[in-house]
Amino acid sequence: MPGPGRSIRRFRSTSALLLLLVAFPAAAEDLLQVYRDAQRYDAVYNGARYALEAGRERIPQARALLLPSLNATGNISQSNNEVESHDTAIFPSFTRNANSSGYTLTATQPVFRPQNLVAREQADFQVRQAEATFGQAAQDLAIRVVQAYFDVQAAQDTLALVGAQKAAISEQLAQAKRNFEVGTATITDTHEAQARYDLTVAQEIVAQNDLDSKRRSLQLITGKDYAQLKPLRPDVKAEPPTPADMQSWVDLAEKHAYPVLAQEAAAEVAQLEAKRQNAGHYPTLDLVGSYGMTRDTGSLLTQTGRDVTTGQIGLQIALPIYQGGGISSREREAAANYLKTREDLQNARRSAALTTRQTYLAVVNGIAQVSALEQALISSQSALDSNRLGYEVGVRINIDVLNAQNQVAAAERDLARALYDTLISQLQLKSAAGTLGDEDVRAINEILQK
Repeated sequence: MPGPGRSIRRFRSTSALLLLLVAFPAAAEDLLQVYRDAQRYDAVYNGARYALEAGRERIPQARALLLPSLNATGNISQSNNEVESHDTAIFPSFTRNANSSGYTLTATQPVFRPQNLVAREQADFQVRQAEATFGQAAQDLAIRVVQAYFDVQAAQDTLALVGAQKAAISEQLAQAKRNFEVGTATITDTHEAQARYDLTVAQEIVAQNDLDSKRRSLQLITGKDYAQLKPLRPDVKAEPPTPADMQSWVDLAEKHAYPVLAQEAAAEVAQLEAKRQNAGHYPTLDLVGSYGMTRDTGSLLTQTGRDVTTGQIGLQIALPIYQGGGISSREREAAANYLKTREDLQNARRSAALTTRQTYLAVVNGIAQVSALEQALISSQSALDSNRLGYEVGVRINIDVLNAQNQVAAAERDLARALYDTLISQLQLKSAAGTLGDEDVRAINEILQK
């Protein structure tokens, strides 16, 4: 009696043969190459990467508030003056043109600006928030790629199985017709086999359409249409989570899940924002220096040009006395926003714990389902062998054999799908705990056929 390994190998050999017949001649791509293509092409991932680059600019922007600033201004003007005297004996009429130009350099060094100091602290946490958001986007990409990859594999498996069913039913149909012609079977067997064959043709069309759809979904992520993808090895076994303790995973998720880390950073930013708004009541002190030069060729009263150079340095203090209540209002707003982020942080931790528990159970139940389907496949294969033998000796009819064949095909398909889902659930569990990385994608790539 063949075991599940032999049956899956036969099913995957059929799948590979079908793909060689219908696909363009090309080398099969593995999961790691597909993942690299997605990292270069996927718009969601690239958008998150640019958002991280933008977020990292918060630090130099905040640092600039503590450093000196230098500004330069310049001016140039020309004036035309015509003076017409009412009494030229006392004051003569004249026309005079004058040009003037100049520049001023102003340097300002903040000495005491508590709001800027707080903004510099905020920038560090804003960068942490951006990094956590990008980390989650990277994990999401890995899961989306593996999901789309195995969706294509599952669709290929279904198409291959329907093709194998079609071939088997076609053989049974031909045999039923021969038996009817020699009088050893009734027309009912022929009609039932023909109905099964026609139904399988319709199922094959649906399976092909589903495969095309799954290929387009993968292409949306990677920008490429792959003729062939490497399948899993037939000896692959789903491994239980390590550590094999749900609470350990939950504790890890509550501390290291990227949504939790992002919300922790957001809470710190909000707390510092409340502190920054409170600092709006304090005075500010700046060291201000300027240097300038003005040159003119005369004025309305004189034709003598002159050069004027000025320079000054001093301390400038500003004290907010009353701003219409705006500072106090912004302070209350920031305090309320901080309390909101605290609640959002609690929700993020609870959501991370719930997601971790759900995915942990999905992995455990998936492994149990794979084991049960392996046994179901053994039983289905035994039932098919018995029905074939019974048909040969006349105690079973053609429809019994067809039903047994369908049951084996369905068990093979369900076993493959359960294995795909379990592997994806393992990635989702690591993502929920914040530990999913490229090495996990490489680990799945290693269990593909070479």
